[in-house]
Parts: sequence; C-alpha cells; structure tokens
Amino acid sequence: MAQKPRLNFWQIWNMSFGFLGIQFGFALQNANVSRIFQTLGADVDAIPILWVAAPVTGLIIQPIIGHMSDKTWGKLGRRRPYFLIGAILASLALIVMPNSPVLWVAAGMLWIMDASINVSMEPFRAFVGDMLSNEQRTAGFAMQSFFIGTGAVIASALPYLLTNLFGISNTAPEMMIPDSVKYSFYIGASVFFIAVLWTVISSKEYSPEELASFDEGSESDSNESLNQSATIYGKKINYFRNSLIWILVGIISSYIVYHYSLDKELYVLGVGAAVFGIIQLMTGIMLKNNRSNGMTEIIEDLFHMPKTMGQLAVVQFFSWFALFAMWIYTVPAVTSHIYGTNDATSVAYNEGANWVGVLMSVYNGFAALIAFLIPVIAKRTNRKITHLIALLFGGIGLLSFYVFKNPYMLIISEIGIGFAWASILSMPYAILTGSLPSNKMGVYMGIFNFFIVIPQILAASILGFIVKDIFGGEAIYALVLGGISMIIAGFITLKVDDK
Repeated sequence: MAQKPRLNFWQIWNMSFGFLGIQFGFALQNANVSRIFQTLGADVDAIPILWVAAPVTGLIIQPIIGHMSDKTWGKLGRRRPYFLIGAILASLALIVMPNSPVLWVAAGMLWIMDASINVSMEPFRAFVGDMLSNEQRTAGFAMQSFFIGTGAVIASALPYLLTNLFGISNTAPEMMIPDSVKYSFYIGASVFFIAVLWTVISSKEYSPEELASFDEGSESDSNESLNQSATIYGKKINYFRNSLIWILVGIISSYIVYHYSLDKELYVLGVGAAVFGIIQLMTGIMLKNNRSNGMTEIIEDLFHMPKTMGQLAVVQFFSWFALFAMWIYTVPAVTSHIYGTNDATSVAYNEGANWVGVLMSVYNGFAALIAFLIPVIAKRTNRKITHLIALLFGGIGLLSFYVFKNPYMLIISEIGIGFAWASILSMPYAILTGSLPSNKMGVYMGIFNFFIVIPQILAASILGFIVKDIFGGEAIYALVLGGISMIIAGFITLKVDDK
C-alpha cells in the first residue's frame, strides 16, 4: 500500500489558513456574546442558558456534517464544499448578530451563527486526518492551533483596539450595542470568508480511491472493530433497554426540577436524556427491521468508537467544562470581582469587559506562540505528558483569577490558560486520528465533538444554578470550579492509550 506524501510547510499552512477566519468568528462570539446578552437585559445567572445554543448546535451539526462529508465527492472535493458553505452563512450571521434589537433575537442569532461556524469547522479537523500521515498530524493540528491563536488574538481585542486607537465609541444608550462591538463583528465577517476561501482555492484533496490506497497502519483493525455487530469493546448493545433507561432518567430528573421548583435551566439535562433515549429507540427499531439511514449509522459509530476515543472523551469532558465556565463567566467575574460593578451601562463595566477582550487575546496569542513548541515537547516526552503539563498550567491559571486583584496580573493567568488551549486544540486530535479509519474520519471527528459540547451543555444547565444558589451570585467561583476541572482532566490524560 502507498504512503501518504509528506506535505511541506506551506501546504500545511494553506490547508490550515481557514482556521484563522473560523477563530475570528468564535473569538468574537466568546468575548462579546455575554456582553451583548447583558446589554440587552439578561441577568448574570440567566446567561448560561442563553449560551446553551452554541453546544447544542455543535452536538447536532458536527456529526451530520462529518457523516455527509465522508460520503461527498465533487469538483471541490470532499471537505471543501462545507468549508465554503459554512463561511458564507457564518459571515452573514456575524453581520446580523450585533444589530439584534432585543434579547430573544440575539439568542436566536447565536444558534444560527454557531451552526454556521460548525459547518465550516468540523471538516477542517477531518481534513488534517485525510491529508497528513500519522507522523505529520501533530504538526498539522499545531498549525491549526497557531491560526486559532492568531485569529483569536486580533478578534478578541478588536473592540479595545477600535476604541483606543480609532476613537470608536465603546458605550451606547441602554439596550444598544456599542459601535466598537458592531464594527468588530463586521471585520470578523470579512476575515472569516476570505480566510476560508483561501484554503478552498489553495488546497487540493485526495480522492476516495487515493485515500483507500494509503496504508494507515491501524485502519484495518479499526474497520474490523467497526464491522462487528452492535458491540462496545466486545459487548452486545441492547438499544431498547438503553432507550428505556435514558427516557426514565429524563422523565425523573425533569420531575425533580418541577417538583422542587429548581432553575428552569436544569430541564435541559432531563430533556436531553429523554431525547437521547428516543433516538436509541428509533435506532433499535430501524436496525431490527434491517433499515439504515444517516442517524442509525451515526449512533452505531458512536457505540463502536475506538477505545482510545472513549478514553479521550473523559479528558475532553473535564477540559471543555472548564473552558465553557471561563467563556461564560470571565466578563461578569472580572467586572464584579476586580472592577466592582455589575452595571452594564457603567464606564467601569465596559472598561472591564474590554479588558477581558484583551485577556482573551493574551491567552490566544500565547497559544499561537507555543503551538509550534508543543510538537517539540511531545517528541522529548510524549503526547500524554505534554497534555498533562499544559492542563495543569491552565487549571492554575483559572484558579489565580480569584487571587489576583490587579487586572494587569491576570495576564500571568492567561499565559497558563494559553498553554492549555494550544494543547487542547492539538494533542487530543493528534492522538485520536491514529485510531480512526479514513473512511469514517469525518463522522468520528463529529462524534468526538459530543465530548466537547456535552460538558458545555452541562455547564450551561447547572452553572447558573450553582452560581446563583451555591456561590451567592459570585461569578468568580465559576472560574475556580473550571480550574479544578481542568486539573482533573490533566491527570486523566495519563490513562489514555496512545500508540
């Protein structure tokens, strides 16, 4: 069997360049959506449930796009059509988002914007697996980390830069989004489209026949395990029994929320469990009748995931719970804990919110700088030890938000977070792709996203309740909880099989 050709630096650069635009979209979203929600009247404890749009759309969109792209081949190739469609839709959404007149419109636009970004982003992960050999994949994902960090540095700081360098207004009347935020989103829309278009034009893809001819080492083993009938690590799957358990869990948990008048956000967990049970029931019925479609294939692939992927799922869970806590609560934590205000119309609040944008730039900037060092560290140690060290630095960085009272000291915190972010964007994927068959690279990258978005949905569901009723409305403790979660993720990494 043939080996995949070794790509040069500029070929890897071109195939990853689109992530610069994708991260412009995500960074503007992460740094400014909580600010937009608060400006339009959202209470701080209501912000998590508004954010649930982002992970839910990722949960739905990514495996579907991955499954579809695995089966696509045309003039633009396998993954590139989805790059382009997502870029067009996301760019339009970025223009509309900061012009939302009321809160419900902004929440709806978050759904649309995040779905569009996911259409572009999911195939980019599979693209690395398609185009690079196992030896080059760490470098490929590190290149993506570089562009993610670079894009986020600029995008996160745009409102601050537009205000301080160009004198664009950073405040606005009540229920109005400042011009500094609006113009930042307009710039982001342009960069998103142009960067993705560059990758579409400058890169080529291997045909399905070429991919089938390449020797991927573990692929035959992976295909053999995937062809086994309804097993997880050798055990039979009873979809009917599983569906009953999940539906009952959903009904009981929803009843508990209703009976004890708990926060409505917690219904998300019950409804999610019940829906997953119903999907399994539908899958079981279809398979029993020897029928199959995209949904049954995705569910079958989910329950047949390689062992390494299952181990990485736990690492991802704790890592992304921490990140989502940070993205939701950094603005309210910094503005209240350090700047001493929760008034979204005050000068102090908007100065603090802008400073959070700068902090987001710092961690992304450091991630971009260290991205090319991570493969070197991994070569000197191994990928698991590298990820452990990075997550420890990130966890300590989040914990230090509670200790530091001077906003400039938070730059030190962000350096640790940046190290973790660079590793989170590369190491798990580099470990994962070696265990996946090429003909299912897209769908498994989409399924792997489950273990990113499920902790985010959990965070969106319970963090509002925890901050309000346990932490007394003190958002800073959400960052402390995130720091602990990231440290846990680091130590779990040591249990992952990486061959």
